[in-house]
Amino acid sequence: MIVQCHQDLSREEYERVYKKLEEFGCQVTEVVTQLGHYFVALAKRDIDIRRVGHLDGVADVHRVSDSYKLVSRKWKVDPTSVDLGDGVVIQSGGLSLMAGPCSIEGEEQVRAVAAHLKAHGVSIMRGGVYKPRTSPYSFRGVGLDGLKMWSACAKEFGLKIISEVLAVEQIEGMAEYVDIFQVGARNAQNFSLLHELGQVDKPVLIKRGMSSTIEELLQSAEYVFSSGNEKLMLCERGIRTFERAYRNTLDLNAVPVLKEKSHLPVIVDPSHGIGVRRFVEPMALAGIIAGCDGLLVEISPSPEAALSDGDQTLDFRESANLFEKAKVVHRLREGESLQGVDEARARIGG
Repeated sequence: MIVQCHQDLSREEYERVYKKLEEFGCQVTEVVTQLGHYFVALAKRDIDIRRVGHLDGVADVHRVSDSYKLVSRKWKVDPTSVDLGDGVVIQSGGLSLMAGPCSIEGEEQVRAVAAHLKAHGVSIMRGGVYKPRTSPYSFRGVGLDGLKMWSACAKEFGLKIISEVLAVEQIEGMAEYVDIFQVGARNAQNFSLLHELGQVDKPVLIKRGMSSTIEELLQSAEYVFSSGNEKLMLCERGIRTFERAYRNTLDLNAVPVLKEKSHLPVIVDPSHGIGVRRFVEPMALAGIIAGCDGLLVEISPSPEAALSDGDQTLDFRESANLFEKAKVVHRLREGESLQGVDEARARIGG
């Protein structure tokens, strides 16, 4: 059960509600976020929720049978929107494009990518400054100084930033410079990191773990929400299967299932999902048709020279084509007027 309280809940009201839930034999957890005040109550028997709902200070009461409570659609029917400011909103039914290099390498690269994104109406730039690499001898990122340089350039071009955080001790230093914290697949069940990100008033995108179930992804999001941060997004980025013809298996089945189970926005990462440059575009477009609310794509001025993940990175021509096609496919999905589609197809070569 989720007890949704009024924001101005008084101490007396708090104690009365808490005591009533304890009388019902509930295990009670108080959750206070940027946007709401809740009690998550786990009961061993059925409870007449009306006996809680009439209490002063209580706005609503919801039965939620899922093991994940706060990220479940069973209590919050209206989808969550994540507002980054300056008119940039990630929301259900929208198409938020996030693109940039796997690794931030230098100012020349950053400025080239930023100008390219700006020219094509993309508002969010992705990039890594701390890189989790399988080999300790691979390039591991430019660190906080590189992030500061990138942030300054992004502000100059009017772009928002999403970047991966690897460890609890990096959060404080990064917070001033990023607009979205990304939790990578390797950290999807790093519960200490997820808990600490719940203490930060910054949006968090959580990627699905390499071998994680959908429920495990939702439980990871529950960790962040229950720790105080409900500005959350889920990301399908491919899972590890027996198949070796491509990097990962992009599980597009997960998109409509996540949209049904959770009120959080769902993003698709086709770059990591398939790991083969020539297949990134069709998988991205398939993700849109499946119902995703945004794409996270790796692009670079020169993928062949990239210090990491060049095999799955689009160049500027390829990414420009994808951006144009993505917008057309999104319009088709949403049933909007197709006036101008022929012109768009002509611009992207049919």
